This record gives sequence, C-alpha cells and structure tokens, in this order.
Amino acid sequence: MATKKKINELPDYEKDTVTNAVINTNTSAFSNRRDQLAKLQEKDAEMEAMKNDLAEIKKLLKGLSKK
Repeated sequence: MATKKKINELPDYEKDTVTNAVINTNTSAFSNRRDQLAKLQEKDAEMEAMKNDLAEIKKLLKGLSKK
C-alpha cells in the first residue's frame, strides 16, 4: 500500500514513501504544461513544413534559372 507524505518546500508535491517517487498533485498545472507542450510541438511541425516548402521553392527557382 502506497503512503504519501507532503513535501514542505513544495506544497503541490507529495512523496510516495514506498517508492520515493515525487508526485505532482496540482492537476491544473500539469494540464497547462501538457497543453503548452502540445502547442510547442505543433509550432515545431509548422516550422518544419515551412522549411520544406522553402527548400522546394529554392529548388524550383534554381531549375528555372538554369533554363
């Protein structure tokens, strides 16, 4: 059976005394962080798509300049 103990310095965290795992009990902060990471991942994917589009445009322009 897992018993938990409050951490004095970190009010949103508890420590499992059996496994010594630190558990975040602030569910809204956890949810906000997950949303933040999802937005960051979406932004990174969009940036990668833009880089690929630019590379394709460069390739097409180079092809036109050779003709």
